Amino acid sequence: MLLRRFRSTLTFLVLLPITAACSDQSRTHIEYEISYEEYVWNLPRNVPLPLVPPSNPMGEAKFQLGRHLFYDVRLSGNGTQSCANCHEQAKAFTDGKRLAVGSTGQVHHRSSMPLANIAYVPTLTWGNSSLRQLETQILIPLFGSDPIEQGISDSTLPGILQTLQADPTYRPLLKEAFPESEGSFSQGIIVDSLAVFVRGLTSFESPFDRFQRGESATLSAAAKRGRALYFGETLECFHCHGGYNLSNSTVDRTMAFVEKPFHNTGLYNIDGQGGFPEGNRGLFELTRNPSDMGKFRALSLRNVELTAPYMHDGSIATLSEVIDFYAAGGRNITEGVHAGDGRKNPFKDGFVTGFAIDAEQKSDLIEFLKSLTDRDFIENPRFSNPWPQP
Repeated sequence: MLLRRFRSTLTFLVLLPITAACSDQSRTHIEYEISYEEYVWNLPRNVPLPLVPPSNPMGEAKFQLGRHLFYDVRLSGNGTQSCANCHEQAKAFTDGKRLAVGSTGQVHHRSSMPLANIAYVPTLTWGNSSLRQLETQILIPLFGSDPIEQGISDSTLPGILQTLQADPTYRPLLKEAFPESEGSFSQGIIVDSLAVFVRGLTSFESPFDRFQRGESATLSAAAKRGRALYFGETLECFHCHGGYNLSNSTVDRTMAFVEKPFHNTGLYNIDGQGGFPEGNRGLFELTRNPSDMGKFRALSLRNVELTAPYMHDGSIATLSEVIDFYAAGGRNITEGVHAGDGRKNPFKDGFVTGFAIDAEQKSDLIEFLKSLTDRDFIENPRFSNPWPQP
């Protein structure tokens, strides 16, 4: 492990979308300068440093303030739900539910996304190519009204700020992280602190990682066979879930060109013309481009053993069922309101063509996927709830 401290000012050339409504293939050059505070990333030598915006440099004091806010139920409109309610450390910062549930009890269209290595993701939600920075995205769960997550409003925010800054636990944290604040919380301080904490949730110490660094004994014989299947051309898993973060949607400081792929996996085809359920149609809801119907971002498979149920709507329960789904080349729903043969979806990704796999191979592949679980990450006290537990 290399404990990296980085303090510098760099200029990056990054390829970003021209407008919020562009397709995921539209790109433009934007040059910008990024300054980094000294911060210990705790990254292995083979992992690049992530990008950090100039307006919110990393800092340990800010990280610790964000950690306290992340686990604080008072950071919601009705004082009942924290960020951690939908992002539990033991579940790799997901919640184990098929669909997320907000502070008011509203059930969402989509499942809670895992947060491991979110600093390396160029787009931050299931199906929106325009949300590229945590400081912007965090405003949605805090203040969004459709669906309601934390449920904070203009009328409840002042009281929440007063409650937080009156807590003696926050006073030294706030003073150290934001000395210019004079002990007063603001919306900006909350957003920036949460972003720094979440950006610091890095996970690169799974048995697979250690195997990649030369520790061959960390993988069982079955997991090694599963690894060969995973990275082979028959199953083609690695095309969408490859690279050091096991996703083809990755960005870091070494990249001059950033791709933002979204994929239709043939999960639905409710009208025989590629349709997905209303209100849950992926990138299409942003672009209105018919070819974007049902396209969602390929998540990293790190800690995938812990993040069930799977898919954007939690509609596949187990890893075994996920493998069956891809082996079939999509899902054929034979009855109900979502009936349709996703295998024949006209917008389905070209890599989702199906494959043959026997029971032993399937078992080996699952063993490999389990080797992606980073116990250090889910048990790390640095990422845990700092508040006294009853």
